[in-house]
Amino acid sequence: MTSNTLTASKVSDLLEIMRRLRDPERGCPWDLEQTFATIVPHTIEEAYEVADCIERGDLVELTGELGDLLFQVVFYAQIASEQGVFGFDDIVDAIANKLIERHPHVFADASVSDAAEQTRRWEAAKAAERAARDESAKILDGIPRGLPALTRARKLQQRAAAVGFDWPDSADVRAKVSEEFAEVETAIAGGEQAEVEEEIGDLLFACVNWARHFGVDPESALRAASRKFERRFGYVEQSLTDSGSSVAGATLETMDGLWEDAKAIERGEPPSGKKKRVR
Repeated sequence: MTSNTLTASKVSDLLEIMRRLRDPERGCPWDLEQTFATIVPHTIEEAYEVADCIERGDLVELTGELGDLLFQVVFYAQIASEQGVFGFDDIVDAIANKLIERHPHVFADASVSDAAEQTRRWEAAKAAERAARDESAKILDGIPRGLPALTRARKLQQRAAAVGFDWPDSADVRAKVSEEFAEVETAIAGGEQAEVEEEIGDLLFACVNWARHFGVDPESALRAASRKFERRFGYVEQSLTDSGSSVAGATLETMDGLWEDAKAIERGEPPSGKKKRVR
């Protein structure tokens, strides 16, 4: 049995399992209750669990999480098939055709100089498809509102940049970040909470733009920063526990000292060794 035949057989097995789970007479009650809308939160959760495995470098667990994510697609396909709308084969055909059409430098005679040019062509193809579906479509149409805020901000900026609405270089964006920071301080001084919230939003949006100019995905960067904070604070907490104290009973000075120790250890340096004061 060839590899392709084996893969097709495994996919068929998965589709059959899903069909049986949704069998009206002998299926699973929970699976039978689900709709497109009720599955969405699970799909989002599974996608984040895949991302978490990759960021932690856990390729063993990644296998299972990718399976969970694939199952979401199979679930949608089964519901759609029951409604006579589309099936799993239609999903596969749609993505296969899209990939072939958007990679003429691979599947036809076109050529691209680098990844950046391919990205521009990809966005141009998507814009043409949107226009073909709806002649009144606007440049920023179709970016899901349910995306994480940082990701959606980046996508909005990328879409605008594709038609030339962008800062010419990163220095201009840095100046914009400084300008927005000053406006936040002014809003804070004014004491109007709504204005403070608006200005902080503008500052975050400008920071996303700055990150984009350096090829940094802000969502990934913030997740990494959060993991770093979690790791270092965990060291602080564990160190206090080992010394018979706790974060509730320690001074800020003590916790700051342990925080610096955590940073030193990450750099491969020994901790300061200074005696920490525990209240």
